Parts: sequence; C-alpha cells; structure tokens
Amino acid sequence: MEQAQNKQDYSIDVIIPVYHPDEKLNRLLIMLYKQTIKPNRVMILLTQEREGQEQSLPEIEGSNITVIPIMKDSFDHGGTRKYGATLSDTEILMFMTQDAVPVDELLIEKLLEPYGDSLVTATYARQLAGEKTDYVERYIRNFNYPKSSRVKSLENLEEMGIKTFFCSDVCATYRKSAYVELGGFVDKTIFNEDMIMAAGMVRAGYKIAYAAEAMVIHSHTYSYLQQFTRNFDLGVSHNQFPEVFYGIKSESEGIKLVKSTADYLIKKKKYNRLPDLILNSGFKFMGYQLGKRYDLLPKSLVKHFSMNKSYWN
Repeated sequence: MEQAQNKQDYSIDVIIPVYHPDEKLNRLLIMLYKQTIKPNRVMILLTQEREGQEQSLPEIEGSNITVIPIMKDSFDHGGTRKYGATLSDTEILMFMTQDAVPVDELLIEKLLEPYGDSLVTATYARQLAGEKTDYVERYIRNFNYPKSSRVKSLENLEEMGIKTFFCSDVCATYRKSAYVELGGFVDKTIFNEDMIMAAGMVRAGYKIAYAAEAMVIHSHTYSYLQQFTRNFDLGVSHNQFPEVFYGIKSESEGIKLVKSTADYLIKKKKYNRLPDLILNSGFKFMGYQLGKRYDLLPKSLVKHFSMNKSYWN
C-alpha cells in the first residue's frame, strides 16, 4: 500500500483527446495553467482525418503542451487514452474532454485531495451546466453531480448499484501505479472506458472519490435521436463487458432520475416540460435496450443506431 503524500508533491500530466474543437479548448488550456497546482505536461491527442493536420494553440506563458496525432480510423475511447497514458511518467494521470472548462484555479488541487487516502485510486470532478443549458438538462446535471463529495468502495455496491462504478473522463484522475497494476484502459470500447476502469479498481479493493469542489463547465443538449444513439452505445458497452455490469442494477437508477426530474418539474409548475421529459426518457430507454441486444441485430442497423459509427469500421 502506498504512503499518503501531500497533494502539492504529486506530479500530474493532463491527457485530452481532441477532434474538431471549438473555443472551449483554448479556455480549458488557459485555465489549466492558472491552477494552483500546474500540470507537468498537457498532451493533446489530436484525431486527424489526414496526415499533416495541425491544431492551433493559445500562447500561454510557462506551458508545456504536446500535440500527438492520432489517425481517425485508429481512434478508440479506451485504446487512444491508454496510448496517451503510456507517454506519461507522472504519478497521477488526468483525463479531460476538449469541452470541459475548469470553473476556477482549484480544479487540480481539489482532485488531488482525496489521494490523502492511499486506497483512493481515482477521482472525478463535478460537472456544471453551461449558461445556455436546457432547464431539464440543468436539473439532471445537479442530480448526477451533487454538491456533496463522496468516496465509493465495494461496500457501497448493494446500496448504490452501478453508480458505485461511476467515474467520468470528462474530468478524472487516476493513480498511475494502480492504473498500471490493473492493465490500464481496455484497448477497444465504444463507451465507458472510465467506468470499466473504475469498476476494476473497486473490485480490487480500491476506492473512487467524487470531488464535488473540483468543478468544470460541461453539458450537452441532445436531440431525441442523439439520446437514442448515445444510449445505444451505452447498452453496447454493457453487453460487451458483462464481467463489469452483469447483475448490477442500472435501469432502476434511470427510473429514479426520471421520477425525480418529473417531481421537480411539477414542483416548479413546469408542466409543459413533462411531455419532453417522457419522450427524452423513452428514446434513452429504447436506445439502451437495443444496445444491450446489439449482437442480435443486423450489422447495418447497429452502425445506423450507434453514435460512434467509426467504432464499427
């Protein structure tokens, strides 16, 4: 077991897969170098459609940013991040997505605090909705990412179900020694590389920490069809990794979220939003159920239903 150390003493690299980013990436990079604990290096894994594509970067004093090209047909949610991890020799690996912008200068510091417990091997940040986010999506963000921090272990499995394994590479860190011990991210997965890794850590006796004071702005407003395709991929990942997800209650968590959101809308007298919630939830449910049974569907239909279509090439 590793000895706990002061958060300022950890070395940390940030790894960010990037594909056609918008201005949020620049804001993200600028904020990373305003942190009270600065990254040793920031690695941008740039997905390219053709060789020679470049990624413009903001000029940041004291920055150490490396752009690493990844051909589009080689990208994989697990494998690409796993490759990035092999390029780091720091004690902590931090993964972010290109559209997650730190709220303040304490993001990295707050993500490192739980490592004072030597059994904590992963931490993840709170995701806040952006200013223009839909009313319902804002509530769902607050439901999934509450104000209170929590440390999760195997003893929480009966109480929390699949949420015990929840971790999000939108903004998460991993203790490198435990990450390597468990083989790193899976080489090929359509989705959920973060939860698969977290589940392995929990089952090995380690802990996952949700650090609510570590905050990023990150939210999406998906159409009904986008919700369907995203949840189809979620179902696919649950099918492909039964050793992680089989026998763990998951649908009940979704039902709990829908009921809670409906109660909230009624309380706020937003009755006109209830049909949208019902339709949204229905598309999510149909996508997830079909994804869990993707191996019974024609291959052409599977690719059509999937959000990550290149995965099936």
